[in-house]
Amino acid sequence: MRHPTRRRLLAAGLAAPLMLGTAPAATAFPSRPVRIVVPFTPGASTDQIARLLAQRLGETWKRTVLVENRPGGATQIGTDLVAKAPPDGHTMLLAGFAFGVNPSLVPKPPYDALQDFAPVVLCAATPNLLVVGADQPMRTVADLLAASRSSPDGLAFASAGVATSNHLCIELLKAKTGANLLHVPYKGSAPAVLDVIAGRVPAIFDNVPNVLPHVKAGKLRALAVTAPRRFSLLPQMPTMIEAGVADFEVTSWFGLAAPARVPRELVDIVNAEVNRILLQPDFRDLFRAQGVELVGGSPEQFGNHIRAQIARWAPVVKAAGLGG
Repeated sequence: MRHPTRRRLLAAGLAAPLMLGTAPAATAFPSRPVRIVVPFTPGASTDQIARLLAQRLGETWKRTVLVENRPGGATQIGTDLVAKAPPDGHTMLLAGFAFGVNPSLVPKPPYDALQDFAPVVLCAATPNLLVVGADQPMRTVADLLAASRSSPDGLAFASAGVATSNHLCIELLKAKTGANLLHVPYKGSAPAVLDVIAGRVPAIFDNVPNVLPHVKAGKLRALAVTAPRRFSLLPQMPTMIEAGVADFEVTSWFGLAAPARVPRELVDIVNAEVNRILLQPDFRDLFRAQGVELVGGSPEQFGNHIRAQIARWAPVVKAAGLGG
């Protein structure tokens, strides 16, 4: 998956804040430990990004940067904690895919995704792979769609839970093709993938880092990638669009956001430093090897991305009958 504009976005996001004068309020930042709230359980790829980013931010700032896992409520518990935190830049959220879905999914959320947060920087993105167990007869997306239509109860698809990116991939595939698919939610990606490997469930869409090692080990067979273009680590793998499913593009993403009233000069300080880290070759290579692309850019670009994600998933959530 190649994005020739990514490096320019990173450079732009890094350079713009450095041209601003440093306001007095910013000179002492950070003045105490900083925490990055991750609204997921420890161990996921989201958690790894947060911890490695926190380590390098701490090295630069000479301050402790803590990662605090606050899972629960479909990410609402940790997200709401940050929305109500003091707007001084010392508490940030590692927002992700659910941040763009929950406004359509939750009837009365405790926070407003657009009004209660200041976007800081889009850090990383990874597509999903459509994979089946190695013993499954399906070798193409067309095979899978045909199998679904011949199944009276629907072809079973595992997911990491309701309204996750892999679940909404299933709903999007149903909407685009009329496929007969049966959603089987699990409590997390790991048990879902294990059941696909064991043959208890035929298929799953999942983030590249979660399934790529199993594809390389021959335990899973990848049929397509949900990126807009072919994936660099599996160049022979077609995209869902190439496989005949029009406008099928799904990317899981992760970015830093702060409480809404945080001063802009603090947003710019964090944005510049994160962009600098994202450009470091060893940092980029570490994530690229796992199928995660580092992104970067300005706060405005991240804000536009969030608004686009909310608009993208609202009709899918509604069509699937998931909203409250």
